[in-house]
Amino acid sequence: LSPSGDSYGVLPRPCHALVLLNPQSGSGRALDDFQAVVQPMLTEADIATTVFVTERPHHAHEKVRDEDLSQWDTLVVMSGDGLLFEVVNGLMERPDWREAMKKPLCILPGGSGNALAASINYYAGHDHVAKKKLLTNCAFILCKGLHTQMDLVSLSTASGKRFFSFLGFGWGFISDVDIDSEKYRWLGSARFTLGTLQCLAKLRVYQGRLSYLPVGTEQGSSAAARDPQGVVTNGHIPQPEGPGAPGSLPPDSLLAPLGQPVPPHWTVVPEEEFVLVYAIYQSHLGTNLLMAPAARLHDGCIHLFYMKAGISRVSLLKLFLAMSRGTHLDLNCPHLCYVPVRAFRLEPRVPAGIMTVDGEALACEPVQG
Repeated sequence: LSPSGDSYGVLPRPCHALVLLNPQSGSGRALDDFQAVVQPMLTEADIATTVFVTERPHHAHEKVRDEDLSQWDTLVVMSGDGLLFEVVNGLMERPDWREAMKKPLCILPGGSGNALAASINYYAGHDHVAKKKLLTNCAFILCKGLHTQMDLVSLSTASGKRFFSFLGFGWGFISDVDIDSEKYRWLGSARFTLGTLQCLAKLRVYQGRLSYLPVGTEQGSSAAARDPQGVVTNGHIPQPEGPGAPGSLPPDSLLAPLGQPVPPHWTVVPEEEFVLVYAIYQSHLGTNLLMAPAARLHDGCIHLFYMKAGISRVSLLKLFLAMSRGTHLDLNCPHLCYVPVRAFRLEPRVPAGIMTVDGEALACEPVQG
């Protein structure tokens, strides 16, 4: 049993793992670190590995979408969060996605962000660590064969795309830092510190409407009609199927179609000028950013943060420094709002700024989850 009382499943022994590894992620050390740190641990734990080194974007996505997965007991991702995003969405495009999604997934930190790895380390009750120590802790969890449930959030965009997300959706300051700092990947996690300072210097304001369904106010799912337009996943249109058909994706039962007003029991934020909007479902936004200390792997909850325009650069910097310890909400900053929600919708007034899902850039358009 874990500290929260979840019962853990345990992987079989001997165990066969497919390791998906991006050699370019983070500062480019993922393959070396896997061979030096992880491989000896797995050998000792009787875990046999097949290592698949990705050569291009979407390579892992195609591999898990098309491959017979029955030969492996677990899929291991040694990279940043972006590769796991590919793997999750590749699995969700399979006709047998319900079965495929029961395959245990493991994240081993090999990128610069490593938010999910840091979150799992936190849920497991370990001290805050980074780099090799975090990698060792995550590899130990794999060696022990412990697995439990994890929430996914279904995101739909106005252009008809649908994604499944495990970490968070962002618009504004945090997404700008994430994408603008890509050019400093070689710095490892220090890229985010540099990116934060650069984005502070040119602080931008974004206009749009934010609405959400607070935890505890759901009505029957009949309140939200099923979107009549066919679901599009990652730009691929699945075969038309009824909601009960074997391969059909889960319906977005809490959402009204984009373009229609949000249901009446939703809350619409009165302000329409934001510095950032971030919907996170894990505790950590990065190795050194404990954004949602209350989050757990399957709490059925989206932790929605938004920052209203008018905040000073000094206050914003103080918040980010406090976030490294998870104490940013204790500052009671009037510009920062936090609310646990079941669903949200964001409608930018103009397509300005970068949106991100699990750290990957999206075109700016209305989106809901």
